[in-house]
Amino acid sequence: MSERTKLRHDVPPLKGRRIAILATDGFEQVELTETRAALNEAGATTKVIAPKRGTIKAWQSRDWGITVAVDLTVGEANSDDYDALLLPGGVMNPDKLRTNKTAVAFVRSFFEAEKPVAAICHGPIMLIEAEVVRDRRLTSWPSLQTDIRNAGGRWSNEEVVVDRGLVTSRQPSDIPAFNRKMIEEFADGTPSARMDRNMAGAY
Repeated sequence: MSERTKLRHDVPPLKGRRIAILATDGFEQVELTETRAALNEAGATTKVIAPKRGTIKAWQSRDWGITVAVDLTVGEANSDDYDALLLPGGVMNPDKLRTNKTAVAFVRSFFEAEKPVAAICHGPIMLIEAEVVRDRRLTSWPSLQTDIRNAGGRWSNEEVVVDRGLVTSRQPSDIPAFNRKMIEEFADGTPSARMDRNMAGAY
């Protein structure tokens, strides 16, 4: 977390922020559980959104992991109700989500509203499907680099990359760096909100 973010907050940096987490069966367990825990600890309210009601099942290393309760289906969710979006990875998870037009539109709506988005590992598959990577710098699991470049993005092999409110990382071992930058960007909010705060601070 940056010093400017610390100085601006005497309360948890994400207090009052509502964060959508879009996932389905096959999400990489730690990429949802550890990132969500960091967001909750920073004061955010997090909601898991999925194509179906009930629960979704994690993938952990070589086998199925825990189940996570779904708060809302993607058909019920409205991006206007959220300040930011988190996209966990896992091979199966985004591969299933990308075939769901409502889920793809949900992702795209955050970019249209210039809200911050964080995606890790295979999560950027949804960014490709939503056609929002053009002229953006990002990273991902290495096998996606050609797809990202073909979609007009600029792929970089770094533990975390930030570009205009989009935070991306490559893999579970990057989670500590990913969490720090995600919280910082989610705390900053939309570009217009940043501008309002900067103007207020100038007086």
